[in-house]
This record gives sequence, structure tokens and C-alpha cells, in this order.
Amino acid sequence: MKEFIYAWLSNRAFLWLLFVVNIVGSVYGYYWYKEQLIDTQPIFLLFVPDSPTASLFFTFVLLAFLMGKNWSLMEAFAIVTLFKYGIWAVVMNILTLVVSGTLHWTGYMLIASHLAMAVQGLLYAPFYRFKWWHLAIAGVWTLHNDVIDYVYMQYPRYRQLELYIQEIGYFTFWLSILSLFIAYWFCIRRVRSERSLRV
Repeated sequence: MKEFIYAWLSNRAFLWLLFVVNIVGSVYGYYWYKEQLIDTQPIFLLFVPDSPTASLFFTFVLLAFLMGKNWSLMEAFAIVTLFKYGIWAVVMNILTLVVSGTLHWTGYMLIASHLAMAVQGLLYAPFYRFKWWHLAIAGVWTLHNDVIDYVYMQYPRYRQLELYIQEIGYFTFWLSILSLFIAYWFCIRRVRSERSLRV
């Protein structure tokens, strides 16, 4: 079963499909942030659209795979941010449902798409080739982003959850730590048989 899954993951047509899906998802994600980006100071613009930037990192990873290469730094950024912001968005939309008692159909769409983000980043972990220093750079980016979001208050806007922003910031910090640990565990510490993508 595992070999069947890895064969699908390394299939060139499937990689192209994922590439297109992630490009479209990234474009839609930046569009979703449009109102907040208009109100954002230029110095913070790079750090506001979290999820679409995470999927953009992964498109670079997929493009490298399609070229028969590994882009190690992008792989570190991708697995950390895909898991972090994928799980974050799932939790925020569920909390919105709990707090308000209702959730627009787009909220359910965001739950499904962001859960898929987190899963795809982990599924390709056996193919990543990054080292400690790549993960360290991704860690600085990720924790710095938390500072921008919850110290300079540039976090993604969920108006129904504004009263809980301190708790959300605390949760997000530890989600960042968990994401870094997962990247370390699956791609650095764990002794694994290295797999290559033959595309």
C-alpha cells in the first residue's frame, strides 16, 4: 500500500496536477486577503497572507521535483508552513462555528482545503532533502511571522474571534513549535529510506 501511494506521489501527471492546484489555491488565497492587504502597511505585506504563501512555497518544491531536483530551503519552508497554517485555519473555522453557531459554506471549503494543505506537506516528507540549517531558517521565518501577527497585530482577520486574540496568539506560537518539531522528526531525525522522484 505504501509503495502504491509513493508511486502516485511521484507520478509526473499527479505532480503537475498538484502544481496547478497549488498555484490556483495561492492566487485565490491572495485574493481572499485583498481587503486586509489594502489596509496593511508596506513593511508588513510579506507576512500577512500566511496560507497562500505556504502553498506558494510548495509550488516551488513541486516545480523543482518536476525538474528532477530538490530545493531544500523551499522544502523546509513548505512542510513547516503548510502544516502550521493548514491546521491553524481548520481550528479557526471550527472555533468560528462554535462561537457564532454558524459557518458560511466558504468556511467548510476552507477547512477542507487547509486540511489538504497540511496533509500534502507531510505526504512528501520522504522526498525532502533539507538539513538543520534549512529548518533553522524556516524556524526564524515562522516565529518572526508570529511576532508580526500577534505583537504588531497583523494576524488574519476572523472578526467573530477578536475577543480571543491573546489565546489564539498563544495557540499559534505552540503550533509553530509543533510544526518545526514535525519537520525535524520526519525529515532530519528519523532514519528513513531515501526516496527519489523519478519524473
